Amino acid sequence: MQENNQPRFRPVPWSHLETPADVELWIEEHNQALQQHIAKHESGYGVCFTLAEGGELYLQTTQDGHLVLDVTEEAAWVAPLIMAAARVHEAPPGRMWVLPDDKLVQLMIGLSGLIASSILVVGHNFGLRGRMGAW
Repeated sequence: MQENNQPRFRPVPWSHLETPADVELWIEEHNQALQQHIAKHESGYGVCFTLAEGGELYLQTTQDGHLVLDVTEEAAWVAPLIMAAARVHEAPPGRMWVLPDDKLVQLMIGLSGLIASSILVVGHNFGLRGRMGAW
């Protein structure tokens, strides 16, 4: 139970990630935060990035080795960058992307300069019924 109606999670101003080592450190920090703040029974957890030029991108890793991205309509402009970072030739129909998790480092380096803030999320519908996040 939350006291004083305080939000469970708060946005964190983004620090630019420039190297694979920066991304690995960010991943480790988020893994620790999720382990501390997400209960085992909760699903739909991951991170939401607010993009400086508009829109949000939700990211979840799955236990079966995938990245699930939910790109809001306002953030559809970022699709070419996701395609380039993930080395895919076309965007999926709709707003859900499923990529191999070995694309995470390239994706984060590519997106890093576009992110204004990040926030942990829980209960987000990542469009994959029954999947729990691996973070």
